[in-house]
Amino acid sequence: MKYYIEKTTNYSFDEAVEKVTEELKKEGFGVLSEINIHEKLKEKLDVDFRKYRILGACNPPKAYEALQAENKIGTMLPCNVIVQELDESKTEVAAVDPVASMMAVGNAELESIAKEIRTKLQKVIDAV
Repeated sequence: MKYYIEKTTNYSFDEAVEKVTEELKKEGFGVLSEINIHEKLKEKLDVDFRKYRILGACNPPKAYEALQAENKIGTMLPCNVIVQELDESKTEVAAVDPVASMMAVGNAELESIAKEIRTKLQKVIDAV
């Protein structure tokens, strides 16, 4: 089983980040954190790395349900969505597959929540 959902787009990097953020909002997600890997690797290691952003997306009602079902599930939250530049006119957008990651937890109560979140993230990826 793949641990991610992905799509390659013809958007520029900045357009893809904007579009993903908009589509996440439509599905009830907020972006809690944003990590610019390109900048961090330049700052910490002085290396040039492609444009690569990690968006920490959270759907508050579903996160609350998951936390009620499993008090340590916060170690696996939020749902990470990445945008990475493949070349100047192509970007890849990918999101964690929560069903794959919840398999490691082994809590049946989380299965339906994970499936709902996967459906929402798939809609986001499809819409980009």
